[in-house]
Amino acid sequence: MLKKIIDWIDERVQIIEVIENHLTGHMVPANLNLWYSMGSVLLAMLFIQFITGILLLIYYVPDVDKAFESVTYITNEVPFGWLIRRVHAMATNIFIAVLFLHMFSTLFMGSYKKPRELQWMSGSVLFGLGFLAALSGYLLPWSQLSYWATTVATNTVGAVPFIGDELVRGLRGAERVEQATLSRFFALHVIVVPLLFLGLVAAHLFFMRRTGISSPPGTMKEEVEKIPFVPHFALEDLKVIYFFLGILFIFVFFYPKLYFPPDALSPADPFFTPPHIKPEWYFLANYEMLKLIPNKFLGVFIQLAVALFLFFLPLIDVGSERHPLKRPIFLTIAILGVLAFIALTVLGEIL
Repeated sequence: MLKKIIDWIDERVQIIEVIENHLTGHMVPANLNLWYSMGSVLLAMLFIQFITGILLLIYYVPDVDKAFESVTYITNEVPFGWLIRRVHAMATNIFIAVLFLHMFSTLFMGSYKKPRELQWMSGSVLFGLGFLAALSGYLLPWSQLSYWATTVATNTVGAVPFIGDELVRGLRGAERVEQATLSRFFALHVIVVPLLFLGLVAAHLFFMRRTGISSPPGTMKEEVEKIPFVPHFALEDLKVIYFFLGILFIFVFFYPKLYFPPDALSPADPFFTPPHIKPEWYFLANYEMLKLIPNKFLGVFIQLAVALFLFFLPLIDVGSERHPLKRPIFLTIAILGVLAFIALTVLGEIL
């Protein structure tokens, strides 16, 4: 019966040919390493985010008087609601961490170079969208932590000269974080960002298919053996995906307080600021830089300049050499950049 259904569909849309062209017939270099599986891990985490997010939307109410109550109801009353909420929250952290790994590995292996410039640029925009998704979703529980962390984050753009105050009001929809802010962030998180993600992921995968997967640096083209993506490299992808799923569920079941400290379990109070409010770990480096630089506009400008530099990197670094050890200037700048990011993150956590 199943074969008849498949044959009926195949007769009309040639589904078997599509599968062969994009899966079993898609050839990739045989010497790919685990770093090349980071993109598949991101897709898996994105899928988890979409599914758990839809389930949470069934009960969530985007209203300042009901948001925290609805999240509490999901956690305590809805069957397995606590699990869905934890998975959604923890998967965000895994997604951002793997996003960093994916960008860093692509950077160090020189995979952004010609002819993969559009692949890198679309990935850079996806990198920024990942942070926007995390920031917009962070406010939705309407807890003390989410309320004041969002207040701190939106205050950042106030450092822009002349229009800073207008930008803050534009983000919040009001003078302070309130119902207008929650509504805007809700729309961003559940409609705007997901639609942009779907479109950009499709473009990113299209560019990857058209230009092909780059082999590790130092490999001569004529030496590269090709293997079918399915089942050979797909199995390697699954191994790495399962590894990160294991990490995800270790945190979900054994260390939930890492993401749900006491301030995340109490409703937002605009009249009481908890001590030592900090953004999530993936924003700590940006937050600490703004604290260390006296001129806030300069801090924002430096961060924007770094983001634009990375976006246009394929058009700046046009040399054909990809091996990091044969690019000492690049390697030095990249290592210093990574160390600075780690140092600022650690400082932001302990200070």
